Amino acid sequence: MNEEHKFETLKIDWPTLKDDEGNVLREGTVDGNYAVISINRPDRLNALTEQVVGEISKALRLMELDGSVRAVVIRGVKEFTKKPAFSAGADLAAAFNPHLKPNIPMHMALAMRIRHRDYDEFEQFSKPLIAAVDGFALGGGCEIVLCCDIVIASDRSAFGLPEINRGIFPANGGVTRMAARIGINRALRMAYFGEAFDAKTMEDWGLVTWMAPAGDEFEKLVHEKAKWLGEAPTTALFVIKKCVKFGTRYTELGCMMEQLGFGVNQASHDAMEGILAFNRKVKCPECGGKGKFEDGSTCPKCGGSRKIKDTPHFKGI
Repeated sequence: MNEEHKFETLKIDWPTLKDDEGNVLREGTVDGNYAVISINRPDRLNALTEQVVGEISKALRLMELDGSVRAVVIRGVKEFTKKPAFSAGADLAAAFNPHLKPNIPMHMALAMRIRHRDYDEFEQFSKPLIAAVDGFALGGGCEIVLCCDIVIASDRSAFGLPEINRGIFPANGGVTRMAARIGINRALRMAYFGEAFDAKTMEDWGLVTWMAPAGDEFEKLVHEKAKWLGEAPTTALFVIKKCVKFGTRYTELGCMMEQLGFGVNQASHDAMEGILAFNRKVKCPECGGKGKFEDGSTCPKCGGSRKIKDTPHFKGI
């Protein structure tokens, strides 16, 4: 990986990249068509600085144009030194932008405008984005989770917007996005009182998609869902994401997006492959296309017909 692709505050795991002839251009560390962005500040509970947020944006821009990456997982590093954390929020001890003065309201509005550019980029990333939360997801960390499409949490995770306890509020889009995800009353409770809630509560409230025990079961679930999305029809996922995340804000616009998106998707290889595979038959792998086993029993997979419907082989964009 060349110098411009190095990151100081992140650990990146890439899938293998091959050219059209099958030659390996990049040896991957991920078993699947997805990448993993790990916030790598365990001594600070993966607290966020301008550099961290900016590097996540940079990594996503690289992955958006990388055909081998068809889904992305954002998480905290697995190896923690204090407590497990996705991100405990903004690092309030970090140096502030020297060009902006905290006592000038216009400067602070500009600071938040700059930060919103990054968070908006997370939310608008064109491929499936999974938040893998193991531990604290607080403040700005929770706001990153809100920008993701799928949230997988371990049973030792906690979600919260504690900014009110410091006389501030979650302005990285947190108030607005939380209300859209779990409802106005619950979002107001979280923002007003700074309470943190466990993964089970957030699953019941609709933010967490899946929950699993911390450790191997959690890691297995994250890999399983990311690998599935990495092998799914990428163009269709892109259209679904845009319709759900943005079309639902205005129902009529959402329906128009579905119409346009259907046209875009139908021209993709994956759409044609899915339909062709539905009508395509292949030799049953269970019985080797014989319909029966040596003991004379009928193959349960093909029911004795010797062939089964083919599985579609999606290529992505």
